[in-house]
Amino acid sequence: MVQSRTHTCNELRSSDIGKKVVLAGWFENIRKVSKNLGFLVLRDFYGTTQIVVETEEMMQIIDSVNKETTLSVEGVVRERSSKNANLPTGDIEVVPEKISILGRCSYNALPFEINQSREADENARLKYRYLDLRNPSVKEKIVMRSKIVAELRQRMSELDFLEITTPILTCSSPEGARDYLVPARNHPGKFYALPQAPQQFKQILMASGFDRYFQIAPCFRDEDARADRSPGEFYQLDMEMAFASQEDVFQVIEQVLPPVFEKYGVYKSASTLPFTRIPYLEAMDKYGTDKPDLRIDLVLQDATEIMADCGFGPFENQVVKAIVVDGFSASRKVIDKICAEVEVQTANKAFWFKVDENGNLVGGISKFLEPRKEEVIQTLGLKAGDFVGLTAGKKLTAQKTAGVLRKLLGAASEKHMKQDCYEFCWIVDFPMYEIGEESGELEFCHNPFSMPQGGMEALKTQEPLEILAYQYDLVCNGVELSSGAVRNHDPEIMIKAFELVGLGEDDVKAKFPAMYNAFCYGAPPHAGIAPGVDRMIMLICGEESIREVIPFPMNKNAMDIMMGAPAEVEQKQLDDVHIMIHLPQEEEQ
Repeated sequence: MVQSRTHTCNELRSSDIGKKVVLAGWFENIRKVSKNLGFLVLRDFYGTTQIVVETEEMMQIIDSVNKETTLSVEGVVRERSSKNANLPTGDIEVVPEKISILGRCSYNALPFEINQSREADENARLKYRYLDLRNPSVKEKIVMRSKIVAELRQRMSELDFLEITTPILTCSSPEGARDYLVPARNHPGKFYALPQAPQQFKQILMASGFDRYFQIAPCFRDEDARADRSPGEFYQLDMEMAFASQEDVFQVIEQVLPPVFEKYGVYKSASTLPFTRIPYLEAMDKYGTDKPDLRIDLVLQDATEIMADCGFGPFENQVVKAIVVDGFSASRKVIDKICAEVEVQTANKAFWFKVDENGNLVGGISKFLEPRKEEVIQTLGLKAGDFVGLTAGKKLTAQKTAGVLRKLLGAASEKHMKQDCYEFCWIVDFPMYEIGEESGELEFCHNPFSMPQGGMEALKTQEPLEILAYQYDLVCNGVELSSGAVRNHDPEIMIKAFELVGLGEDDVKAKFPAMYNAFCYGAPPHAGIAPGVDRMIMLICGEESIREVIPFPMNKNAMDIMMGAPAEVEQKQLDDVHIMIHLPQEEEQ
């Protein structure tokens, strides 16, 4: 049965006084004055309206139901004697002639107050997500998501990109994370995989003669949750361009994203074009990370030589990085807290000292540096009132630890961190290869389908670790939004690139048969990128957790506790897909 209504609960104004109306919504609350007078708040998707209950009969109906019951109210609009300037409907109220119960709430007590659900335990919020989403402040993030996605679609279409959906059931592909596997009932012992990304399909589209592709693509990866990463599934603005270079991709993204961030964001300014471009090695050296927050103006300095043989043990035979912060007058308690947080995030220590008003080195490790005070001051360009943070270790360790310290110092010093803006940048010139931390062997650094800078000549003549790729990351306010690349569309170059990591031609053909064969029929040069939709919306809404902008997120353990997933299934279902469960035995006590 469809319940009609003449207006929403956010629609009535003074111009509607005297009208007979029908409203429908949730019984949010009531302030009872007597047995025949009360002020009821009726809430729907759009807002709230005050309903004035003035008869004992009407009050009995309200007394018979719990809060969050859905009601239909027929009545007359009148002017409120005590207006509420904070509500769009604050000038009017509705006097009911009839109240009907549409959907009864059976529970006397709610798991949390609707308007305070964000203060509840996260697992409770996720279990009762349908109640959590009734909270206007939670709901508005999902409404915002819809508007942003619609705007992204419109802007991409205006740039002549064609929206094409790609398969969800596909084959397993080595993309860097674990696949979600789906058993194939009609093909015993074989499995589909949910796509970690539409990577191969969109490249095949380019080889198929499509010029500009995009989609709001669902991606599935069996990986752990983080504040900026949802486990299980996520969405990205996936795009690819034929006969295109890195510059073409940059121009599209720089046209599409800043206006969306400025229009919907909590901050109303975004980077002007073109975005700052920073080579990967420079980013690590200056900022200690490949996703720098450019709102912070602090940079890393190399202090290895000046700190050598100073007598401080952690600096011996190590790379030392320094961050100079002028005008940083934080207390010892604040400094210790920052250093402790660095250790929590990196498992490495941070050190410090200051320059006092007389030009003396004080605090922290200053006693080890006093004999070379003038040299330290000159090398690091110090002056009275400067604070110096230090990290040490092997080069990458010292850089990454300093990157975390830089971010914490910037956040603690308003002078060195711009507010109310979105700062975009491109990280470019990534190494094609790296030595794997676990394997100790040569591996692809980013996307194995990227074109090496210098093409076949580079693969044949350069040391693998010195080869750069046409790979790039898009970063905003210290958050990586996307990786992209100019693709390796040449089968011969592709085979050579994989040979360097120990995979031969037969391996390439076996792992990527469709794409390899498509490229053998004449593929255009092409390039693309896929900014994460969830992360973009998280930044636009100013949220710290990505789960706040996802309608039905999983918890940190990749569980949907509202639906009870993952769950056991019946034996017949397993038999149908030829699956036998073999659980690991519990360790003996």
